Amino acid sequence: MTKEYSDYIIYVDESGDHSLTSIDQEYPIFVLAFCVFKKDNYLKSVDRVQSFKFAHFGHDIIILHENDIRRDRGVFSKLKTKTLKDSFMTELSDIIEKEEFTIIVEVIDKEKLDKKNTENPYHLAMRSCLERLYEFLLKNGGGDKQTHIVFEQRGKQEDKDLELEFRRICDGNNYLKKPLDFKIVLANKQSNSTGLQLADLVARHQLELII
Repeated sequence: MTKEYSDYIIYVDESGDHSLTSIDQEYPIFVLAFCVFKKDNYLKSVDRVQSFKFAHFGHDIIILHENDIRRDRGVFSKLKTKTLKDSFMTELSDIIEKEEFTIIVEVIDKEKLDKKNTENPYHLAMRSCLERLYEFLLKNGGGDKQTHIVFEQRGKQEDKDLELEFRRICDGNNYLKKPLDFKIVLANKQSNSTGLQLADLVARHQLELII
């Protein structure tokens, strides 16, 4: 029997450092953002973002990475004048504001964590987001179908640890004490996924709102 898939797709990104061994005093915050799209709305988002890329670069083989944009690196070096940068950012911000998606975000102040709690802040944030995602889908008619959640690859060991913790949570290691029908997808950094690029921009924006 073919698995019935959800009408929703989720893209995930983080901002800030999740390490507990060396905490940056200027940015002791870790943010994990889940961008929840209905698939029909997501297809419209892809069209808008692709059109934006064509208008500004002439092609769509561009990855909208917040850090590169902010630092005017690579293809974004042409934005070094204030006029060009302001125009680009205003148009990009308008696109994001008009997109129809839900943000589920977890914010962890690493300095305020219980010192006895040595759990990876990324895993803590992911568990919270997955639990709230499940409740969101239940309320919006998507709780009984398999839902794919897309994370960006970070490194062989980190990806292995992430996938293991994800499966533990979905197998019942959550406050609901029940299985969650979520499927993890690990995407290469160069996959040029519109959803991951929007998640990257959203995660940084959430961090800026906090600090």
